[in-house]
Amino acid sequence: MLSCSSPLGNPLMPQSPVRGKLARLAITWLGHGTFLLRSPGGLYLLFDPWLEENPSCPEEWKRVLQVDLVFVTHGHSDHLGDVVRVARETDAPVVAMVELCRWLETKGLGNLYPMNKGGTVLLHGIRISMVPAEHSSGWFDNGRMMYMGEPAGFVLQFEDGLTVYFAGDTAVFSDMRLIRELHAPEIAFLPVGDRFTMGPEGAALACELLGVRQVVPMHYGTFPSLTGTPERLRDLVAPKGIDVLELRPGETAT
Repeated sequence: MLSCSSPLGNPLMPQSPVRGKLARLAITWLGHGTFLLRSPGGLYLLFDPWLEENPSCPEEWKRVLQVDLVFVTHGHSDHLGDVVRVARETDAPVVAMVELCRWLETKGLGNLYPMNKGGTVLLHGIRISMVPAEHSSGWFDNGRMMYMGEPAGFVLQFEDGLTVYFAGDTAVFSDMRLIRELHAPEIAFLPVGDRFTMGPEGAALACELLGVRQVVPMHYGTFPSLTGTPERLRDLVAPKGIDVLELRPGETAT
């Protein structure tokens, strides 16, 4: 299981490990639903980039210098608020639902990997599968609500075989059992804030359906309306032997 370590500073600075040399997965939470993962092979993966206007994101993390892949789970402002800027500054490919990618094309982006639920691609040695999510997806653009395709989650199998599930925003749903059967994730990133996603009770059930032994809570604490807490999740899953990896914004676990 992953464990917390001291903050590493911004690992997007030129201090990354040698490419191709396998190390341990590193996870940095940037607040809300935004994460930076350093893969065992040294690739930097940014999930749901919401940085500049994210009140939980530390100031030193609001600018991005190095990213190899960007993932967007759905078209809400608190999950794709900085995707255009990050993609332009880093030239990193953006992996997202096909309709969302078509919208990003209208913003001038060209390095896109559109997917749909059930599909799998291999990028830079990482096996990426798109899986369902129970949520909504829309962006208010030029005074109009734009349809951004259906929400989704991602399952990633890294260079060393470790498999993680990044749920994005979702409610718990019974087909999480199929994600377990098809992909067998070991670590799940799950929202726990309630109101706009599932709360701790739903996340606890999701852990059982997925069969994971470790869960990284997200999408909580950003606003007063997000009342779910990692503490409540821990109370529910600890008796079942499931570890809760709770991070502070800017903290890295390896």
